Amino acid sequence: MSELNIIQKIASELDVKDWQVRAAIELLDGGATVPFIARYRKEATGTLDDAQLRDLEERLRYLRELEDRRATVLKAIDEAGKLTAELRTSILDASTKSELEDLYLPYKSKRRTRA
Repeated sequence: MSELNIIQKIASELDVKDWQVRAAIELLDGGATVPFIARYRKEATGTLDDAQLRDLEERLRYLRELEDRRATVLKAIDEAGKLTAELRTSILDASTKSELEDLYLPYKSKRRTRA
């Protein structure tokens, strides 16, 4: 999922416009805090309120972590030589972290100890 897809997904979930989400993400990535954006950057975000901004920030963090984990899982399974087209599609379509981990579980390397 690209950054554009993340923006569209968040916009549809929060029922706001794409440009509002994009502006808020740029401000958050620039180091601005939610209270600062809610109070002093209303014109940039199209008057998103504090609650919407907090939901946006939380969802953005979750989706970015999901994308990072998805890349890690794909790489690990591919390096093991067990990545099929069907499995790749399933991993790319996973919408939650738990769904992604469930797909990865059978391919996860087992830790070996001397005990």
